Parts: sequence; C-alpha cells; structure tokens
Amino acid sequence: MDFFNQNILLYLAAYLISGIPFGYLLAKQFAGVDIKQAGSGNIGATNVLRVVKEQDPSLAKKLGAATLFLDAIKGMVVIFIAMLLGAPESTLWTIAVLAVVGHCFSAFLGFEGGKGVATGFGVLAVMMPIPSLIAVVVWFIAGKTLKISSLSSLIGLAALIAASYILYPEVPGIRSHAPIWIIAFIIFYKHIPNIVRLINKEESKVV
Repeated sequence: MDFFNQNILLYLAAYLISGIPFGYLLAKQFAGVDIKQAGSGNIGATNVLRVVKEQDPSLAKKLGAATLFLDAIKGMVVIFIAMLLGAPESTLWTIAVLAVVGHCFSAFLGFEGGKGVATGFGVLAVMMPIPSLIAVVVWFIAGKTLKISSLSSLIGLAALIAASYILYPEVPGIRSHAPIWIIAFIIFYKHIPNIVRLINKEESKVV
C-alpha cells in the first residue's frame, strides 16, 4: 500500500472512530437515558454525569469516567497506529485534527457531536505531552476552584496553547502551530453557547 492510500485510510479511520458517541451509547445502554434530550443535550462526560446523577449518583460517576476515557483515547488509537506504520508528523497532526472533527461533527449523529475537549486533549497528549500535562493541571485546578466545566476547559485550552508556544516555538516536523489552532477553534466554536451562558451568568456548576 502506498503512502497516499495509507493516509486516506488513516484519515477516514480517525474521523469515523472518533465519531463514535460513547457518552450517548453508555447512557442509553446502562441508564436508559437519551442524553441528547436531557441536560445540556451534549454527549460528553459532563452531561452524562449531570443527567445520570439524577437517578443514580454512583452509576453517573462510572459512566462519566468511562465516557471521558473513551472519548480521550479514540483519537489516540489511530495516531498510535499511524506511528507504527511510520507516518510522518504532518500525517499525525492531520489525524489529530480529524479526530476532533469526527467527535464534534459525528457522522453517526447527523454531523452533531460533543465539544471536543476530551478528544482534543487526548490527541494533543500524544503529540505534545508536556504542554498537555500543563493544561490538564490548569484544568483540574480551575475545575476545583470554579466548579464550571466549560470555563475550566477553555482555561485549560488557553494554557495548552501558551505552553506549546513556550516549549515549541516551532512545532517539530511541521514548524507550525496551525493544527493546534484549528483544534482550539473547533473547541471554542462548540463552546459558544456555554460562553453566552457564562456572560449571562447562567452556566451551571458541577457539584
């Protein structure tokens, strides 16, 4: 198989695998809840936790954690496969971007989806481990302090972008921060309703 066909298959795999709505599937299977029709309507871990918690707090924690884990690794898996196949950095970054696109605009949900935080940080953890670790620490501190999931995620994202420029003025292999900005823009775009609620002081806290 030549590199062109190999890359096409990897790109399709990244988009389709990352489009699997684990939060929706887990909540439907184990809690009998359609999270697209409850809470914020989002398929991510926060909404799974918030919605399922109303009927079973213990189950909510398990499903929320499982959703977070699965959403984070689904993009990572394809990147690791590409690495084993000897794909160049440009291909790996394209896979990272397509993983976030797949999660946020899933072909299985009529091109709707989650907000891309877990999937985005998952792929960036592979491509830029140290900036991602810094971002996770900042996100965790912000989450514990502010108790607002969306704001904490956006603060963590800003920390990741800043750390990436400080530690990697030129991104190895591609010499550009463009993929990071594309991922950041998608996550920001998906958070616009949250930002509006934050401005109006209507955003819910995670308790």
